[in-house]
Amino acid sequence: MSPFLLTRTLPEDATDAALRADVLKGLTGTPKTLPPKWFYDAQGSELFEQITELPEYYPTRAEREILVDRAGEIAAATGARTLVELGSGSSEKTRYLIDALAGLHTYVPVDVSESALTQAGQALVEERPGLDVHALIADFTRGMALPDTPGPRLVAFLGGTIGNLLPAERAAFLASARGLLAPGDALLLGTDLVKDEKVLVEAYDDAAGVTAAFNKNVLAVINRELGADFDPGAFDHVALWDTRNEWIEMRLRSLTAQTVKVPALDLAVDFAAGEEMRTEVSAKFRKEGVGAELSAAGLELAHWWTDGAARFALSLSVAR
Repeated sequence: MSPFLLTRTLPEDATDAALRADVLKGLTGTPKTLPPKWFYDAQGSELFEQITELPEYYPTRAEREILVDRAGEIAAATGARTLVELGSGSSEKTRYLIDALAGLHTYVPVDVSESALTQAGQALVEERPGLDVHALIADFTRGMALPDTPGPRLVAFLGGTIGNLLPAERAAFLASARGLLAPGDALLLGTDLVKDEKVLVEAYDDAAGVTAAFNKNVLAVINRELGADFDPGAFDHVALWDTRNEWIEMRLRSLTAQTVKVPALDLAVDFAAGEEMRTEVSAKFRKEGVGAELSAAGLELAHWWTDGAARFALSLSVAR
């Protein structure tokens, strides 16, 4: 069997420290906010998997369509011997790329979840004899170093997750990604595209209420990890389209005037009736905007692929 290596670049207590810092900053800010990365405990990850199967939620299907149709072209354009995936999760969609890259030597999944990396990595070395898997427990939004693996490298950031970053955060991320690339390497980026407002809003406010449960799960995470007393039933899920910024916002709206205590932070937080707390932005993109953001980071857009309905795009860029 090919080797499976797991390297930790985050301190053991990094997740707890980051949660405390994010919750303190977000709940004392105006307006109140919480980062979307805290949706994804075991329950949140299961809810998101359910979301990807909903009829309203098109991005996962659209991106998979592109990977099925274009993986061969991506492989031919890159000739990658190392595939690095940022925020790899289950590595499910990545298998299309792994199968297409005939000369692939090493797969480097990067995630903050040790359990997700171990489960996906061990499955891959069993399924694909000859493929080395070197998993990294790391937060790719805070800068990171890659292991010494054969080039050329293809760095993949799929799922449209870049849309969860605010513009300044996106610029910093793309600059960091550019720093990972040597001559001949490439970045494969998944971006959801601007489209009809009704389609967008329904994708984040499904009829079955799964996205509402996913949104409220962040409150359950804070309750469990920080001893807070949020009542998820005292908040409504809100999804709206911001035309100026061209992003979806998910919010939680307080149904009543209430005070929430967070003992681990020695914090009491007042919510007014009707007050909304932002839990996610999900930016949608246009080709020219993606090209401009890549260019500002020192990258050149080389290929652009969409699904048949032009709902989602994968772009391939190289270092300038």
